[in-house]
Amino acid sequence: MKKLFCLLFLVVLMGLSPHFVAAQNRQLRYADKQLELENYQHAAETYEKAYQSRARYTTAKKAAETYQLIQNYEKSFQWWETVVSSEEAERSDYYNYLVAAIKVGKGDQIGEILNATSFEEYDFPEIDFQMVRQMSDIKPKVKLVPVDGINSDGSDFGIQTDNEGIKYFSSDRGPVTPTEKKAIRLDAKSKLYSTEKSSFNNREFFSIYKSDQDGNISKVISDLPDALHVSGPSLMESKGIIFYTVFRDIDRIKGNREYEINSEIYFSKVSETGNLLDSKAFPLNDFVNYGVQNPFVDEGSKRIYFASDMPGGFGGFDLYYVTYDEDLNFGEPVNLGSVVNTSQNESHPTVHENTLYFSSRGHAGIGGMDIFSANISENEFQNVRNLGVPYNSPRDDFGYYVSTEGKRYLSSDRIGGLGLDDIYLVEDLFKMLIARVIDCDGNIISEAFESSLSIVDDMAMIPTMRNEKGELTAELEPERKFQLNISKKGYFSISDSTLSTVGFEGDVLEREYRLAKIPYNLPVVVDIVYYDLDKSKIRNDSEPVLDKMAELMNKYDFLDLAVASHTDSRASDAYNKALSQRRADAVKEYLSKFGIPGNRVRVDWFGEEKLINDCGDGVPCPETKHQLNRRSELVLEAFTDKDREYDFPKELIGKDVCDESELFEALQREFNSVPTVYFDFDKSTIRSVHQKDLERVGIMLNKMKNLQLYLAGHTDQRGNEEYNMKLAERRAKAVMEYLVNRGVDAARMQYEWFGKSQPINDCGSVPCTEAMHQENRRTELHLKGGK
Repeated sequence: MKKLFCLLFLVVLMGLSPHFVAAQNRQLRYADKQLELENYQHAAETYEKAYQSRARYTTAKKAAETYQLIQNYEKSFQWWETVVSSEEAERSDYYNYLVAAIKVGKGDQIGEILNATSFEEYDFPEIDFQMVRQMSDIKPKVKLVPVDGINSDGSDFGIQTDNEGIKYFSSDRGPVTPTEKKAIRLDAKSKLYSTEKSSFNNREFFSIYKSDQDGNISKVISDLPDALHVSGPSLMESKGIIFYTVFRDIDRIKGNREYEINSEIYFSKVSETGNLLDSKAFPLNDFVNYGVQNPFVDEGSKRIYFASDMPGGFGGFDLYYVTYDEDLNFGEPVNLGSVVNTSQNESHPTVHENTLYFSSRGHAGIGGMDIFSANISENEFQNVRNLGVPYNSPRDDFGYYVSTEGKRYLSSDRIGGLGLDDIYLVEDLFKMLIARVIDCDGNIISEAFESSLSIVDDMAMIPTMRNEKGELTAELEPERKFQLNISKKGYFSISDSTLSTVGFEGDVLEREYRLAKIPYNLPVVVDIVYYDLDKSKIRNDSEPVLDKMAELMNKYDFLDLAVASHTDSRASDAYNKALSQRRADAVKEYLSKFGIPGNRVRVDWFGEEKLINDCGDGVPCPETKHQLNRRSELVLEAFTDKDREYDFPKELIGKDVCDESELFEALQREFNSVPTVYFDFDKSTIRSVHQKDLERVGIMLNKMKNLQLYLAGHTDQRGNEEYNMKLAERRAKAVMEYLVNRGVDAARMQYEWFGKSQPINDCGSVPCTEAMHQENRRTELHLKGGK
């Protein structure tokens, strides 16, 4: 019974098979006819149905090829996957399969796909696998954001804006209605059958639309009665004109359904309502023999750029330009040359700031049409480069445009869009840092300097470079904090940890830094320690001086100590040399107790070579004068190591880094190293205790030749005003004369006297002690930078 049932089933099946085969053959013939008529969408769907009826290699291949033609890459990839699963699959099928994989964003899986075949990368020299991998690995510097309110479920592309912010673009938005009538192809020659809509994908014909400042979208109506597709607007705002691409109803013109049509360029006035009036044909139109399309008006150079497959090109559509004058008289077409044009199609030219942007299928790219740039130098076009990811994708990317306000747009059918083609706004993922590093005259430093930029959180290093102006530039991630270090030998280093893009809404973060030369060996604090006769031991009265030196050196690592030790004239020269050396070493040893390393203390010894008075050999002198010679001069100097990089001291933040005198004065105030000289009642003689103070000032002035000393003499409030004015003058002059005797040029000193008019303690209003009167009897010293 079971055998009988199987036999009956086989007979029925054999009887029906011719009907199945005949039905599929009718479907295939019908699909082939739709393909011939270029009704690709309908043809592809019919091939799918035919394959479902009977799975055949040739049917799957037709479906894959047809979906590829209408740029339905997901469907195309699925069908090429089916094709290569057949034993009949050829090398060309695997090539198309790999290309489809790239277009659907599976470029990173190429290795896995090839491993499942018997092919290697070298079997497909047409595919630049290295570029695919490189582009996939590049970290995008921008992101693409769909333009708000513009995109539809159809194709939207080719945006341009006018000075009032109105956006013009192309779209086939509207209903989708299947048809069996023939389509118009925008990228090739075609025969035209339907005048109702495009059968290429069953959508409306392309039209120009505009979006006003409030986002209201309206259709721009052309006055061309035979226009079908109208797309690719480009504005000539100075004349209120718009250029665009047109496919016209050639059947109506020629009355011949088999007539080949080509794209044309027209230009029209834009009416107050935004419609197209007084339309005129571009003089290079020749719809019988070739196409012209994708116009772009470059008003700066008075050129119209466009694409055309006119005779004499390099193959496919090439890019050209024509010049025009004020009366719109057009010149002869100029081919942009072999650097730009290839044997395949180039299209959608635009220009911004001496850069040509265009799309190409012929230059090495990621897949489909990619966007490229080229430098414009007079009539030369050079340095073509692929804009890379994410400007380009495995799909078609075109219509790159930069508005007058600097906004960047492009069109793409990449995965994730709202419709078939979408318009995207290019937004920087990174903020641009532009840092002007200037010298003390305000000029940008042109010589080399070192710079490092890092992210604060993870210390990741960020590359920096110098632009054509010499400015330091870098790309900064949003919402991050940064540390910038700048250094140059012989200059203060710069360290800026305030750089931040957290909450920063602008595109460019601008900074200015001043690199100032380091004032090496800048004397800051001068003091003197004295010794007993024939001794090198540090005296008790000298310990506070050295304690203060140690404190300052531990607090400020940019300070080092220079020690110059001396003796009086008694004893032999050799003995005194050795004695002065022991005195210098005693200072170094004393400071070592505070952790001051020996390399921060520079010692010299001179014996009796540099007496500060006339107490030489055999000259009778009081002990007080000999004492002044038994000394170690201590000079705390800032920035002594010329091989070291110094940061600008935080204690001086807010001071002019370029004014050495201001730095010195600030440090002097920090260290309080300038004395005040006090006098006995009714006297102008320098006390012995202050001779040591003035010795320090003299050393300072002799070390820094650009310093000026200002002296102000005062008295207490006893005595009459006239007498006190003269006494104050004598006190100021006494200090000046002492320093002149120490080798300080009198021209570097100025003195004034104020008598009793500027007391420290106002003894006329309150009773004063003798100590308070003593504070008023003084000469004040002020060191300032010279001019």
